[in-house]
Amino acid sequence: MAAEIVNPRSDSDTRTGTDTDADGGTQHASDEPFDPAFALHRGGKMAVQATVPVRDKDDLSLAYTPGVAKVCSAIAEQPELVHDYTWKSQVVAVVTDGTAVLGLGDIGPEASLPVMEGKAILFKQFGGVDAVPIALATTDADEIVDTVVRLAPSFGGVNLEDISAPRCFEIERKLQERLDIPVFHDDQHGTAIVTLAALRNAAKLTGRTLGDLRAVISGAGAAGAAIARFLLEAGIGDVAVSDRKGIVSRDRDDLTPVKRELAEITNKAGLSGSLESALAGADVFIGVSGGTVPEPAVASMAPDAFVFAMANPNPEVHPDIAHKYAAVVATGRSDFPNQINNVLAFPGIFAGALQVRASRITEGMKIAAANALADVVGEQLAADYVIPSPFDERVAPAVTAAVAAAARAEGVARR
Repeated sequence: MAAEIVNPRSDSDTRTGTDTDADGGTQHASDEPFDPAFALHRGGKMAVQATVPVRDKDDLSLAYTPGVAKVCSAIAEQPELVHDYTWKSQVVAVVTDGTAVLGLGDIGPEASLPVMEGKAILFKQFGGVDAVPIALATTDADEIVDTVVRLAPSFGGVNLEDISAPRCFEIERKLQERLDIPVFHDDQHGTAIVTLAALRNAAKLTGRTLGDLRAVISGAGAAGAAIARFLLEAGIGDVAVSDRKGIVSRDRDDLTPVKRELAEITNKAGLSGSLESALAGADVFIGVSGGTVPEPAVASMAPDAFVFAMANPNPEVHPDIAHKYAAVVATGRSDFPNQINNVLAFPGIFAGALQVRASRITEGMKIAAANALADVVGEQLAADYVIPSPFDERVAPAVTAAVAAAARAEGVARR
């Protein structure tokens, strides 16, 4: 049965939900309370706006023919001029196939568009970067790659969004191989960057370093796998990853290629069995899978533990329970302190990469972003403030500058 959308906004009566057509006829009526979510989304959340005026024939002759022909000819002779005389170096394609949208799962390309529009306006609001939502009517990895490659001449970067694992790993890898512009799967790397920033500050608050910590991650999908790899790159002591069948370990014979690779690089302690058993004595819990972790398992963690329960809307460990045992608690929700929110990372990362026309986003650039994000907290560091708010105006400039500097240091900047 198709889902029913109740009471979208009406321009004529936003309280009762009555819509009228062009002739004044009633299209829909409802006594249900007005829903502000539908009101905000009516007509979409973004539009294209000109940056130059077209007021008269002189403006028209410059913005379009014949003036535009001069610019086209110049770019044809010197292709790198496209960055100076078009929007290419200021715009990102936000690409999805609609297979892993928020907590809704595989809802298709059309239903994903409100999220992609939302992502695009966050790029603009928090990073000053223009972005275009592109929802593709295919779930075939090679078709997605080929389509994005063909679209790439119009964009300075590609943000992959809400594409299900394990295809997301293959798609990102192939696009990085074929394109010379930044390709970034935010569900993987944005989450990992913000998690690392919060973890660095939590360790600092309790007088430890990353190397002192053993972490357990619940979830071996896109976010869980990326967080594990990134924490290892940053120098964490040990990390084990758990899926629905328990700890990802070398002795399991049911692992996908991605999980087999994880088993080779994680879990130095050689743990096996359940997530709950792995939490005994662990310093860090990172949840990116949903489900519920029993309170006794949380209680079994090491003193001054960190609980980052990031599932939305229901964290794997409710903060009220986590606070009984943990020194630092973080979630993915905005109504609790320490929100692990990707918007802290991706706008500044792309702004920095585009600023220097980076050919790709390196591990060093991601580490720099995490460090810059952690440093914003500064002397205000506290148990309920290990990561800044997305509305902290220092965040995007700090991340942008750090990413641009790292790109130059790593030799991927082209200006």
